Amino acid sequence: MIQRIQTLYLLVAAIIAGALPFVFYLWTDQEGAKVFAMDNYYILGLFLGSALLSLISIFRYKDRKSQFVLGRLNIILNFILLGVFVYQSLSVSGEINVSEKGIGMILPIFSIVFLVLANKAIKKDEDLVKSVDRLR
Repeated sequence: MIQRIQTLYLLVAAIIAGALPFVFYLWTDQEGAKVFAMDNYYILGLFLGSALLSLISIFRYKDRKSQFVLGRLNIILNFILLGVFVYQSLSVSGEINVSEKGIGMILPIFSIVFLVLANKAIKKDEDLVKSVDRLR
């Protein structure tokens, strides 16, 4: 059923991963220029992959098990994206003194929170269906 609470959580996660990286900058480089997700293709690909997984998961509402698995894969993808941000911010020499981190670097954390909430609601629905099937 598409009108469930997990649909709202997945939609918010898709908006966070698909739209907000174009609005908020990720970090400021040494020259003072703001770096957005579209400046690095691998970061853009990870963000858009996360948004696509969320949208696919929304429309897999009839198969809750695959919806749950897609949610977990999306969480792993967001952890990879977070790891890329941590590596990027700590690997460049002099980066700590010069650059400024943007709010775009914490977008995967917000996405992970909403994906965990969606998976929790999916699991709750699956348990409810199993308990009803037991009564038949």
